[in-house]
Amino acid sequence: MNTDEILALYDEQERKGGEHPSYQREETPEVVRQVSHNRERLSFVIYSQLTSQNADRVIAEQVARFQAWGGYGFEWKLYDHDNPPDLKERLLAHGLEADETEGLLVLDLEDCPSVYLRPVTADVRRIGVEQVADVIAVQEAVWGHSFDWLAKQLQENMEIQPDFWSIYVAYVDNKPVCAAWINFPTNSQFAGLWGGATLAEYRQMGVYTAVVAVRAQEAIQRGYRFLMVDASDMSRPILQKRGFKLLTYTTPYTWKNPDFVESR
Repeated sequence: MNTDEILALYDEQERKGGEHPSYQREETPEVVRQVSHNRERLSFVIYSQLTSQNADRVIAEQVARFQAWGGYGFEWKLYDHDNPPDLKERLLAHGLEADETEGLLVLDLEDCPSVYLRPVTADVRRIGVEQVADVIAVQEAVWGHSFDWLAKQLQENMEIQPDFWSIYVAYVDNKPVCAAWINFPTNSQFAGLWGGATLAEYRQMGVYTAVVAVRAQEAIQRGYRFLMVDASDMSRPILQKRGFKLLTYTTPYTWKNPDFVESR
């Protein structure tokens, strides 16, 4: 299967037909939305089928829909092959703000490199709710800011959707040094990799590769065909050296509701 075929399958299964237990899927003739059950989390426009004639109308409709809903806001996840070609500029004109562009990478597990299939000898553990603090310690050390919101989100995910998520932490001398998780969507061949972060002093030691390997092996055991990941500039070269293929680039555009009031 070539990258164009995989991208078409990804659009069909993950963007058009994707379901997530934390969200209500809504479909119109022009977009597919994932509306968060928790108003304090962002919702998503995950797929769009627009033209230069209807794009501005449809964007305005999404802003109005989420304004009326009263939640925190929504993210329009834009892929480089989406139409019309000037959709980025149109989103900005409607008040959405662009975040960092990432590469959509996919690994075909039917052609999985042996480095991900070998027994993992590093100390990588699938954690429970009580170890979420180890994930947050790694994230905060790597990125230099608070991840209190992530702690709450991961705890809720694990309590409500234990079969949908697996969270892994790699330890060196019982110190958490790398953390990442994986989700397993229904009605899809794509398992999603998320959150990979490694402390700077433990990079280039095979720790990150070990955390990818345990997730790849779990995905294979569960019958998934592909691993997918939105990869940053930091992780993309590492993954591409190990068999991941670049399908396209994706940029999140976010609209935050000015009238949203956080619950106490």
